[in-house]
Amino acid sequence: MMALPDPETFNLLVWDIVRQVPEGQVTTFGQIASMIPAPEGVDSDGYSRLVPRWVGDAMNAVSWKDDKTIPWHRVINSRGMISLPPESQTAALQRARLRHEGIEFNGKEQVDFDRWGWEGPEMAWCDEMGLYMPKSLRSRPADGPQQMHLF
Repeated sequence: MMALPDPETFNLLVWDIVRQVPEGQVTTFGQIASMIPAPEGVDSDGYSRLVPRWVGDAMNAVSWKDDKTIPWHRVINSRGMISLPPESQTAALQRARLRHEGIEFNGKEQVDFDRWGWEGPEMAWCDEMGLYMPKSLRSRPADGPQQMHLF
C-alpha cells in the first residue's frame, strides 16, 4: 500500500483548501482530493484511489483547538451525507452547524449538491497553491442564464 509522503504537510494543505469553502456550501473528501496533484514519481492511478481516504484522515486530525479556524463540518461524503456515526455527538454537531448555515437535508439526511455544492476557490488561488480546480459536485450548471428546452 502506498504511504502518504508527508502527513503533516498534506493535512495542512487539506485544511487550507477546506478554509476556502464558504459558509452555506459543502464539499466532499473526493472533491478536495481531486484538487491535489500526485507527488512527483508517484503512480497517479494508485494515488487517486487513496487520496480521498487521506483527506478523510486529515479531517479526522482536526483538533478542538483548530475547530474555530477549519470549517470541518462543511466536508461530507460523495453521497451527500455526514460520514460520522449518525447518533454520535460529533455528527449531531456537524448537522447542527450545517443547518445553522442554511443547508438543508432531505428525508434521507442527504445534502443536494446542485443547491449546496461548492464549485471551488478562485483559479488564481489554485494556481498559487499548485492545485487543480476541483471537479464539480453539481449535476447541472450553477445559477445563471440557461438554454431553454423546446422539446
